[in-house]
Formats: sequence, C-alpha cells, structure tokens
Amino acid sequence: MTKFFSQYKFFFYLLNLILITFYLSPATIVGIFFYNDLYFYSQISPVFQVSANHIYVFLIFSIVGLLTYKKKNQLIILCIYLIFLSIILELTHIIIPYRGFELADMFGNIVGVTIAIIIIIFYKKNNF
Repeated sequence: MTKFFSQYKFFFYLLNLILITFYLSPATIVGIFFYNDLYFYSQISPVFQVSANHIYVFLIFSIVGLLTYKKKNQLIILCIYLIFLSIILELTHIIIPYRGFELADMFGNIVGVTIAIIIIIFYKKNNF
C-alpha cells in the first residue's frame, strides 16, 4: 500500500485539490448534486464537541498523504502542512459567504490529522 501511494503522488495532490475546492466553495457541492439544494449540509454522524465529518475527511486525507512520503524530513514537513491546512481552511470560512467558522469543525480537522499521524507512526514502526 505504501508503495502505491509513493509511486503515484498525483493521487495525494488530486485529493489536495478536491479538499481545497470543497472547503473554499461558498455552497456545498454535495448538496447541489445529491439534494438539489445549494445550501444543504449533510451530517454523517451527530455533532458533539467535535464534527465527526471533519475527522473522517482529514483522517483519510492525512493517511494518504503520510503514506505518500517515506523520508523522515518529508514526513515532518507534511505533518506541519496538514495541521496548518486544517486550521487555515476552517479559518477561511470566516470570509467565505454562506459558510461559517465553527471551532468544533476546526477541532475535528486537527483530531483527524492527529489520529492519522499516530496510526502512521505505529504502522511504519511495525513495518520497518
């Protein structure tokens, strides 16, 4: 699995583009295609103190990114990138029309990245 992602880095770059597009669009793209409602936001699981949707998205996105790179210095830079991206994308909702900044969403983003980092650390430690 690691070999696949490290050979096809464009897959991680494509996920970056898709994530940023979804985050910066003033309306929800999922709502447009599936519900024919420009401002419909679907919730996969209930929101407690953390938005679970954001955990799921950033967990998958981060795991793909962390499997893409192998060198330790690249992984450190990628971890910093993922954390800053999760914060900056949520902060952009302050200025994007029809989007709202929520601390629970930003916390969910960071939790997803953190869980992915922990999973990859254990994965790489056991494989090498």
